[in-house]
Amino acid sequence: MLLGGSLEDRWTAARNAPALPNALPLLSEALSKESAPRVREAILTALARIGSPESAAVTLPYLRSDDAAQRTAVLDALRAMPAAAATHLPGLLSDADADVRLLACEIARGLSTEDASRLLGDMIERELNSNVCAAAIEVLAETGDATSLPVLARCSDRFPDDPFLQFAINVARDRIGSR
Repeated sequence: MLLGGSLEDRWTAARNAPALPNALPLLSEALSKESAPRVREAILTALARIGSPESAAVTLPYLRSDDAAQRTAVLDALRAMPAAAATHLPGLLSDADADVRLLACEIARGLSTEDASRLLGDMIERELNSNVCAAAIEVLAETGDATSLPVLARCSDRFPDDPFLQFAINVARDRIGSR
């Protein structure tokens, strides 16, 4: 029923799919074909309930979607399985697509302070896109530790003429310094 039937049948099948032994291939195929937002959401929820690195991998191609609602739904699913998503985060933070790197910063929000500081710091050190740096810095303002401060200083030196980025760096420094 996951690949055919009425909208209600597909939705119900997606909700029940995690209990099936072959759930991942079924959910992967269904996600690639499903156009109804309600059913897509149920599929993503099922993948998050499985919560494995493999189920997270099924969602990753949809971070490149032109559909903002779909990207948001995928981010929500990945945030619902933080350990599984974390296994893919280094690759996402070094993806060739700046939009994917930017979205990956949101996934890092669910990491431990140490992991978020390390992964986002490494990405900021090599990042050429100021918007991606700003997204990472926003997360570091909430999750970063003292090891982030030298990274922020070097980022400030690399983008001296970007007033928004300078503001974000100053906010992050203040928040990290007050912890």
